[in-house]
Amino acid sequence: MSTESLRIIWIYPDLMSTYGDRGNMLILARRAALRGIASECVEVQSDQAIPQDGDIYLLAGGEDGPQALAAERLIADGGLNRAAANGAVVFAVCAGYQLLGTSFYAKGAKCTGLGLLDMQSDRGETRAVGELAGPVDPVLGLPPLTGFENHGGRTHLGAAAKPLVTVRVGIGNDGTTEGAWAGKLLGTYAHGPALARNPALADLLVGWAVGSPLPPADDAWPDRLRAERLSAVGMR
Repeated sequence: MSTESLRIIWIYPDLMSTYGDRGNMLILARRAALRGIASECVEVQSDQAIPQDGDIYLLAGGEDGPQALAAERLIADGGLNRAAANGAVVFAVCAGYQLLGTSFYAKGAKCTGLGLLDMQSDRGETRAVGELAGPVDPVLGLPPLTGFENHGGRTHLGAAAKPLVTVRVGIGNDGTTEGAWAGKLLGTYAHGPALARNPALADLLVGWAVGSPLPPADDAWPDRLRAERLSAVGMR
């Protein structure tokens, strides 16, 4: 796979960058490099146009004000929607995950989302804070998700969006499911950063981008971290 090359685009780190989510970009590059796949990591600020030549686009967590501003600028730009329509991979976390739906709430106001996933988000009665874990949709062939959540939202999926996880620990979307995916779009409430704690998920995204599953890698150390985190919340 050494002939492949990836362009990884991190969208608006100046507005949305919390809980170590830069790590998701670094992990994608690292997981690609383990298979001899070169990558270029590009950070696109909120006053810049979204490039159309990316292979994987990342949206991270953020506070209400920056989240609402990011939505306005992404809708006006239209670049992420065009890239997704052209088959690019999109991975979004927390506030970035909510942006993929049709609507979300920020500072008490309903805001329009990008409409990339069939879902909408509102506010929960309590804040979801703590470990988040559960089995992943078996269609994706991944081990259980482990992560950390800190959000006040609740997300409701439509028929065209599939739940990423069945919740065993934490809240996620609504206490029953966590995250969503459709095609090459995938979102989650899991921080941690999510891809450091779930390298198989990173491999899935890279595999989607290059068009074929990745060969195995030596995951002895990541597996130790995962085992410790899952054991701490009563999962094996």
